[in-house]
Amino acid sequence: MEITSFRTPGLGDQTYLLTHEGKGVLVDPQRDIDRFLRAAADRDVELRFVLETHLHNDYVSGGEQAALRTGAELVLPAAAAPAYRHTPAFHLEEIGGEDGLVIRPIHTPGHTPEHTSYLVLIDGEPTAVFSGGSLLVASAGRPDLLGTARARTLARLQHGSLRRLAALPPQVELLPTHGEGSFCTASGAGRYTSTIGDEIRTNPLLAIDDADRLADELLAAPMPIPAFYAYMGPANTLGVPPMPAIEVPDLAVADVPGDAHLVDIRPRKAQAEGFLPGSVGIEEGTDFGSWAGWLLPYGSPLVLVAERGQDVAEAVTQLAQIGIDSVRGVVRDLGSDLGTAATGRFELVDLAAFVALTERPDAQVLDVRMPNERAAARLEGAVERFLPELVAEGVPAELDRDRPVLVACGSGRRASIAALLAREGYRAVVLNRAGVPDLVAAEAARHAA
Repeated sequence: MEITSFRTPGLGDQTYLLTHEGKGVLVDPQRDIDRFLRAAADRDVELRFVLETHLHNDYVSGGEQAALRTGAELVLPAAAAPAYRHTPAFHLEEIGGEDGLVIRPIHTPGHTPEHTSYLVLIDGEPTAVFSGGSLLVASAGRPDLLGTARARTLARLQHGSLRRLAALPPQVELLPTHGEGSFCTASGAGRYTSTIGDEIRTNPLLAIDDADRLADELLAAPMPIPAFYAYMGPANTLGVPPMPAIEVPDLAVADVPGDAHLVDIRPRKAQAEGFLPGSVGIEEGTDFGSWAGWLLPYGSPLVLVAERGQDVAEAVTQLAQIGIDSVRGVVRDLGSDLGTAATGRFELVDLAAFVALTERPDAQVLDVRMPNERAAARLEGAVERFLPELVAEGVPAELDRDRPVLVACGSGRRASIAALLAREGYRAVVLNRAGVPDLVAAEAARHAA
C-alpha cells in the first residue's frame, strides 16, 4: 500500500491517493482534479473509489467529477444525502474487498452531523484511517461551522467520535483532511499526519474525558468563519460543475466591465506604487483565493490586475476551488493604461520605521488581526478591526482622515490588503514583512533598555 498526499496550503487541506495492487482510492479531492488523476495515471493505477468524509464547508469538492471522469465509485456518508448518484457509506458496513483492500466506514459526527471516517484494512489488518475533519493532528475539527445553535451538540458528538478513533490500534496512520492553515480546525493543528498512538500521547483533546468539558474547550475561543463558507455546503450538496478554463482574456482598463470588481494580484510593492482606484489588492500567494472569497461579494464578476508576464492560472484555480468561476479577464498593460490610471497609493515601511512613526504624538495605529491574535499579543492604543470587518463595516470612526493610518497585522499580509483604506481617502502606512508581535517585542526591548 502507498499513500500520496496533495497539499492545498491556502485552505489548509489535504487530499489523499491510496494505491494498492494497481487499484486507487481518492479521498476528499479538491475541485482541480487533474493533479490527482495525473498522479494515478503516472502510477498506472485504476481509480476504484472516490471517498468523501463529509460535505465540506471550506471548498467545493471534485469528488463527483472525479468519479464521472474515471468510472470510480463515489462514496459519501449515508446521512449526507447529496443530490447526485453515489454509494452511501453506513457505519461499519465494509466496502471493497478486492486484493485484500477493505474500507470500513466509521460514523464520526462532530465537525458535521454526517461526518464519516474511513478505516483502511489490508489483509484484515487496520493500517490507516482517513479522519477528515474529526480527529486531527493535535486538534479536532470545528463544531461551529453550521451555526451557533447546533455547535454545542456537535461539540459533544465530537467527543464520542474522537474517542472512537482513539480506540483504534496505536500503529494506525492518521490521515486528516484539515490541518495547519485551515479555518476548519478548532485550534492550531500541527503536523499534517500522525498515528493514533502519537495522538493518544500528545493530543490535548484526547485527555478530556467528559463531553461537556470538551465542548467548553472547543467553543471557548471561536475563530471567525470566512464568508465564502456559507456557499460551500450547499454547493457540495447539490453538485459542482467541472473546473472552468484557467485561461482568461487580456483586457484594457477601458474594457473592464462596469459591474466587475478589480482584484490586484501584483506584489505589494507594485501595488503601493500605484493601483487602480476601487480595486482590492490581494498579492498572489497560497491563500489568495481564501482572502478573495472572504472579502469580495461571492460570485460577482472579477477582473484581475497583474504584472506583465505574471501567471494568473494559480489565482484562477484558487478561486475555482471555492466555486468562484466569474473571472472575466486580466489587466496587464502596466506601462500605459495602468500607469496613467493608477492613482491610488500607500506606503510600505519596515519595523524600525514603523516603530518610529508610532512614537509620534499624532500616531494612529490600526490592528487588523483576528480577535484571538489580539488576545495573545495586544498593541496598546491601537484601533482594532479585523480585516474582513474593515471591508464589511467600513473604516472605524476613531481614525482621522487627516493623519496617516499605521496598519499592522501578524506578518504584513493582511495589513497590505487593508491598504484599501487609501481608496477611502486615508493615507495608509503598512508595516511590511513584520507584525504586531514584533512591535510588542520592540516596545518591550525599548523599555528594558
